Amino acid sequence: MRFIAGVWRLAIAALCFVGTYEAWTIPNRWVYFTFQTGFMLGIVMLWSGAASLLKGIQPPAWLKGCLTVYAIITALVAFLLMPPDDPHYVPQVLGIMTNTMLHRIAPVMAVVDFLLFDPHRRFKPSYVLSWMGYFPIYLAFVVIRAQLWPHSGPSVGGNPYPYTFIDLGQLGWSQFIVNIVGLAVGFLLVALTVFLIDRILPEKSLLRSQ
Repeated sequence: MRFIAGVWRLAIAALCFVGTYEAWTIPNRWVYFTFQTGFMLGIVMLWSGAASLLKGIQPPAWLKGCLTVYAIITALVAFLLMPPDDPHYVPQVLGIMTNTMLHRIAPVMAVVDFLLFDPHRRFKPSYVLSWMGYFPIYLAFVVIRAQLWPHSGPSVGGNPYPYTFIDLGQLGWSQFIVNIVGLAVGFLLVALTVFLIDRILPEKSLLRSQ
């Protein structure tokens, strides 16, 4: 089972790296939350997969849980808020669109990994809020970047905002704040759910992987 877990995690890492490769040639793609967190998920899964295969030290529980939360948020945004990928625009590898790899397949596989292969009851209550720390940093980065380079893309026409629901230029401050509060609540609910699931599941992984 340890071998299966290792291969599974390396497969997630591969999907993340292939899914974000576009950003290495088009740097403004790194503005997307999903590209940033997807690449970080790839790094953590590469570490975790190698540790499983080589009986090495696994990533800290806080870090693994953090990227699980981000993976769930990525999937929720992709399935609920984003339009379907356009095969005429999105690159494909082995017949699968890279956005699909990054926004849907890899996050779902990461959740399965968390449920089946991770040991549980390791998260502290303080993790829930600390996992959210990246959210305001990301928003500040997007807004400041937009003010400094208002035509830098990545959206159509050079719009610097990566998502319509945080497009300060189109929304105005009032709606922007309303949207941010809603996103923060959603982020907190996901983090709290991951924490509670970790507490409910047996301490030892359901499929032994260490």
